[in-house]
Amino acid sequence: MSRFPDYYKLLNVTKSATQDEIRTAYKKESLRTHPDRIANATPAEKKKATERFQAVADAYYVLSDTTRRKEYDALYTSRKSERSEDPGASTNFFTQFAGMFGGGGAGAPPTAADAERPDADGVFADAFEELLRPEVQRHAPWWAYLGAVCGAGVGFIIANFPGLMLGAVAGNRLGSVRDAKGKSVAAVFSELGGNQKAEILRALAMKVLGSTM
Repeated sequence: MSRFPDYYKLLNVTKSATQDEIRTAYKKESLRTHPDRIANATPAEKKKATERFQAVADAYYVLSDTTRRKEYDALYTSRKSERSEDPGASTNFFTQFAGMFGGGGAGAPPTAADAERPDADGVFADAFEELLRPEVQRHAPWWAYLGAVCGAGVGFIIANFPGLMLGAVAGNRLGSVRDAKGKSVAAVFSELGGNQKAEILRALAMKVLGSTM
């Protein structure tokens, strides 16, 4: 008998969960199952954690989209005896059924791209940015300050005090652009070493999951 993934159980939500509840549940489960949290894992432990992390990403990919969720629910109802939380069931699902998802809207035929399994790290990156946004958005606009000072200096040389004012404004705007164009948190995280990733994920998980850890 083929196994069918129970994505609601994988995310620990009920079948009536709202989209916000599903997103919140994904944040918690992705942190709980992220393989990089296990800094000194054996290959077998890493493989098991990676499979679970992928299955959680699959669950979120399917249930976070109203069209995909509706199509999944139609199968979910008819496969009660085959449901499983085993990550392998999710692999089986994407092999057999993912092509039914219509990426072009209602009535659109599925394409080869629609059948592709989601990239777990890519799905997680969005949630990771959202989880850490309060911690990183309070940055000092150093380039905006430096731009204002430099622009004021050049403006004063060219046109005294009127030039100073115009140069400061222009320099500030240019500096603000540079402040806003730094690397994303997820991009920086991906470049860290394994132990650093593990420490960050453990600390973030403690903050999000609290006493449930």
